[in-house]
Amino acid sequence: MSVPPACQLILDLENRRGVSCRGVVTAISTNALMEQLCLKYQQRPWTETLRLVYFCMDNPLRRPVSHAPDSPLLSCMEKIERTLHAKSMFSVMNALESLSRQKGLNVHVSPSGTACYITSMMFYLEVQLEKDGNLMDVKLAHFGEAPVVCDDLVQLLRMKNYDAFGKILEDLSNMYQIPGNSEMKAKGYLALQALEKDLYSMSLLDRTQDVNRVTEILHGKVGHLVPRTGGTPMNIEFYISPYQILEAELNPGSQVCGTKTVVTIEGTDMLHKLPLSPLIVDPQSGEDSNPAFLQLTDELSMDLPALFVLKFHQPVPMSSSSIEDIHRLTGIQISGLKLAPLYELIVWSALKDKCSEELSTNESCFFVSLPDCPKHCYFINKGSEKSDLAGALVSKIPFSHPKCVPGVIEILRHQVAYNTLISSCVSDKHINEVMIDVITSREVHCHLQLNPQDPALSCSDDFIARAVKSCMSVPVVMRAIFRNAAKVKADSKTQDMDVDTKQPHEPPSEQITDSDSLKESPSVAGQHDLVVTNKPSITDSTEENLSTAKLETLGDNMEKSNLSSRTETLCRVEEN
Repeated sequence: MSVPPACQLILDLENRRGVSCRGVVTAISTNALMEQLCLKYQQRPWTETLRLVYFCMDNPLRRPVSHAPDSPLLSCMEKIERTLHAKSMFSVMNALESLSRQKGLNVHVSPSGTACYITSMMFYLEVQLEKDGNLMDVKLAHFGEAPVVCDDLVQLLRMKNYDAFGKILEDLSNMYQIPGNSEMKAKGYLALQALEKDLYSMSLLDRTQDVNRVTEILHGKVGHLVPRTGGTPMNIEFYISPYQILEAELNPGSQVCGTKTVVTIEGTDMLHKLPLSPLIVDPQSGEDSNPAFLQLTDELSMDLPALFVLKFHQPVPMSSSSIEDIHRLTGIQISGLKLAPLYELIVWSALKDKCSEELSTNESCFFVSLPDCPKHCYFINKGSEKSDLAGALVSKIPFSHPKCVPGVIEILRHQVAYNTLISSCVSDKHINEVMIDVITSREVHCHLQLNPQDPALSCSDDFIARAVKSCMSVPVVMRAIFRNAAKVKADSKTQDMDVDTKQPHEPPSEQITDSDSLKESPSVAGQHDLVVTNKPSITDSTEENLSTAKLETLGDNMEKSNLSSRTETLCRVEEN
């Protein structure tokens, strides 16, 4: 017999108070059980029952929930509170108290019951409610600072998004997880403030009034920087793909975000010299638009058991060469990395929601299908034995000086752009060769290699390179090559007809039909050559020319795959 959560909660409470009634539960019906509970508590107000729940759960909540023997009881109470949507002031307070204690924080309620104080050694939050439970205000005060209103926290609590609110409480606590006393923790917070001010100063370099977000993301020294507000840490958006740019243009007002990193500080076992005040005096005083930094003297710095950190929401596959470049730039080794084939990491990252970590890209081939184009089959192997084809999943990058950040951001752009290009060949549907050499994040070279037995496709390397820059997608580039070949074929027939009638005709020219324009945008990160093989399932033919009819039959024997809505949207743009 299943017992309602509320009944189980009361039964557990009775057991904790020494009343043995679990045996009764198994012997009587649910209706009889509910009747007994109503009789037992009909003389007591509901507020007293809730106080009983809180009293019995107060001590267990001070331990991690996963290790507490009362975690089923806690889970039961949380389900009840969320089911009721925490409408009353009392239930909102209980939700805040329960969540705060889960995060290891202290909670105090004002005598009037309308204010809840969530405190730690280094900060506190003040949550003010009205009598009916509606939220009035949320204020945050760091050690030695006056409280400030946090609009982000207000919005979360008004939406009853306790999971996101709890994540911010956790981030605030982690920011002070520095070994030492409160004075040492306060120095760590001062160092983080100094770093944030320097990064913000760098973000203003070369900024004009009409600069847009995409330009800042792809070209800014520190990307598109959003300062820390309330409980939300400073974050840097440093790369956005052409697909995401098109998606944002097609859906005005949509929240299309590129790749971001969060700026914070973490405790370490060793001491590191960190600045305690901003080091940039005049952002425009340096050479080549680079700021000049003050010397890191003892007056401006302090040895702390901490490091600045750029943290990612999802681990980023990075090549061993990129990791070494960051090491040389920051002087700090990224610890805890597990080396693996880079392409395997990129494929796993692209399919992490659909495959296991044991996926072997050495045995994986991927089918990609686009409208009006033959299907493509891509085989991505582990590469050669070059050491720089190895890589690791990087979750955070430590550093100790603000001058390191622009260089690190450029390396990250380089890597993420490269990952984006490789990932375009990956799908959940498990000879012409296009060789793409990624030089830098803003330069890419391409070369088309054909089987001697295949007809020429009349595509120059410059045409393919411009196609890659315009879309950052290998399948779309392959379609552009096929379409261009079909167009050249059609133009050649027209030219032959014009020659027969003795009329001059301009030589055929290459056109990219897979993008609205060929405007120069930052391209992929240059690391290694990618060989993409297209092997359509067609019978051998001795025809020297690639006809339109043959293009339409390429890949007909391959298994059909559904296109994602994102690809369909982009293809509609391309058709325009």
